[in-house]
Amino acid sequence: MTGDPSRWIRRFQLGPGGGSRLVCFPHAGGAASFYVPFARALAGVAEVGGVQYPGRQDRRAEPPVTSIGALADQIAAVLHPLPDRPTAFFGHSMGAVVAFEVIRRLEARGGPVPFLLFASGRRAPSARPTGSVHRGDDAALVAEITSLGGTDPRVLADPELRSIILPPTRADYRAIETYQAEPGATISTPVTALVGDADRAATPVEAAGWKDHTTGAFDLRVFPGGHFYLVDRQAEVVDAVTAGLRAGITAGPA
Repeated sequence: MTGDPSRWIRRFQLGPGGGSRLVCFPHAGGAASFYVPFARALAGVAEVGGVQYPGRQDRRAEPPVTSIGALADQIAAVLHPLPDRPTAFFGHSMGAVVAFEVIRRLEARGGPVPFLLFASGRRAPSARPTGSVHRGDDAALVAEITSLGGTDPRVLADPELRSIILPPTRADYRAIETYQAEPGATISTPVTALVGDADRAATPVEAAGWKDHTTGAFDLRVFPGGHFYLVDRQAEVVDAVTAGLRAGITAGPA
């Protein structure tokens, strides 16, 4: 049931009347609920919702998607046409390229596209694929997740919870480790890249490469921290997102 928005989008709060909407895309192994604290912090600024990929939480019975392109196809079908509010996307890590590919598909369909993409903790789409974590055993996958942070170690230590988390996480790693954008792929939506200064998965130099994938404006914001800098620096990230959303509404829709 690809076309049912309720299966894909979790709305956390409505936000102020006349404000914008922010659609958030989770990282590999992540779920929409990752963005609940983010949504609460933005309650006075925007309506915030999270995309729920198949294979996790309330969609646990569904097979996870192992291709960024296939995942973007399904999400774009749900989000086209965009809702009546001015809409921006926020994607962290794998979620950044999923959001980018969804925008490409929305542009191809015609009609409005998001007025801003926040691409967080991810190298530019044109970066060559690296890593083979999805081919390793469970121990290697757990080690990778642990090294990046963002997951409670007690969850990974519990065999039952691990058996729930690892299959969709492995599928996500397969999707992102085999992804590379088509040559010359760009979007008209302006991009703000956000990254931690100590992120080993996406350095500030690698994040700066997003400027080659938009024909609109580009900005780079660097924060103290590693791959999940946005958890430890939530207040600063919320400030940056708030400024971007308000400036985007003033500028008008893409």
